[in-house]
Amino acid sequence: MIIRKVSLETVCGITSRLPENTLPEIAFAGKSNVGKSSLINGLMNRKSLARTSAQPGKTQTINFYNVNDAFYLVDLPGYGYARVSEEVKAKWGKMVERYLKQSRQLRAVFLLIDIRHEPSANDRQMYDWILSQGYHPIIIATKLDKLNRSQVPAAVKRVREGLKAEKGTVVLPFSALTKQGREEIYEVIEKLTAQE
Repeated sequence: MIIRKVSLETVCGITSRLPENTLPEIAFAGKSNVGKSSLINGLMNRKSLARTSAQPGKTQTINFYNVNDAFYLVDLPGYGYARVSEEVKAKWGKMVERYLKQSRQLRAVFLLIDIRHEPSANDRQMYDWILSQGYHPIIIATKLDKLNRSQVPAAVKRVREGLKAEKGTVVLPFSALTKQGREEIYEVIEKLTAQE
């Protein structure tokens, strides 16, 4: 996949109306410090398209990036660590739920999990919740460069088992540093968006 152009087209807050896009949408969800912004920047070949932050929980909106006028990459708010009130977290949850229910163009949800650790209770909850909305999450196991090659198969297995992932769930290890795994993610996105 060659990224010719990408732009942040729509930003939806808690009270915003969701856009009625006509292009396919691919959404990305993950815990606040799992490397979602780094992944998006890596996939889009941009240094600071999605803002990375030392302070987790930076994304508090649903951000729609138009890629090549071919599809939308949708960045969902991070969950877990963000230092926000329970009330605000509940509103984010409602906003994401509304998006998953209402989007006519959503093709898939990628769920990011840190490959170094067993999935947290929050991760498992998010996985089950995406399933309950009718989507089969595709797992991206981030921070691949932090492991030796020999550790990867066991780490992937731990992610799979920790999520109690459905049989056949795709797990794609990825490193934002080395871009390892990027081509595999592109392939999945191309399949998902080529069905138009």
